[in-house]
Amino acid sequence: MAAPSMKERQACWGARDEYWKCLDENTEDASKCKKLRSSFESSCPQQWIKYFDKRRDYLKFKEKFEAGDFQPSKMTAKS
Repeated sequence: MAAPSMKERQACWGARDEYWKCLDENTEDASKCKKLRSSFESSCPQQWIKYFDKRRDYLKFKEKFEAGDFQPSKMTAKS
């Protein structure tokens, strides 16, 4: 598989940013962002989508952790 061109990368990043913005504005309610998710998936290579999804999860976790809002699960607290 050839690497995406600069135009393709920019289209992917733009679609990702629009999708993430929608999620932020709709408090993580993905059902309101289905069209943008579809655009994101059609604009980006599958491995990039996996990476960006994991990256968003990590960034949201980090944001909560740094704000002191992170609550460990009961199983983690017992360990």
